[in-house]
Amino acid sequence: MIGNDVIDLVWTRKESNWKRPGFLNKLFTSQEQLLITTAENPEVMVWNLWSRKEAAYKIYNRETGIRAYIPLQLECEYENESLGKVNCNGYTFYTQTVLSKDKIHTIALTQKEAFEQVVALDCYSEIIKKDGIPFVLDKDSNQLFPMSKSHHGRFMSIVGYTNSLL
Repeated sequence: MIGNDVIDLVWTRKESNWKRPGFLNKLFTSQEQLLITTAENPEVMVWNLWSRKEAAYKIYNRETGIRAYIPLQLECEYENESLGKVNCNGYTFYTQTVLSKDKIHTIALTQKEAFEQVVALDCYSEIIKKDGIPFVLDKDSNQLFPMSKSHHGRFMSIVGYTNSLL
């Protein structure tokens, strides 16, 4: 399975006050809060971790059928600004995050080796839902492949992969 999340940093600065009382406690474990408070740029760390949780949650929801608000159960293992894992109730999801001046984009997968098979899809790709899970139709092979769509503010990301073993 695949999940992804994109965050428009300009939009978050206008729409979300991550410094308000209780915000960090509702979304982040004590270990994650330590990463935030000791980061060179705490604001970017907040959204980096949140993006990882969101991308992983999309897979967790698809694999378990559980739809719930569980940010504290999604716990980030932070390797560096680009790589990490998210653990949730016995599941492990591998994440790759790309940071730029204006956005943060994270892709999560169930297998670390599959990142090289991830492809960006365009908004014209044919999306088909099976049991509520989105897939993209490869017209050449007539096969369905897992995909994930995310949008926030000015940005949208649609990604998929072509390895049906995942």
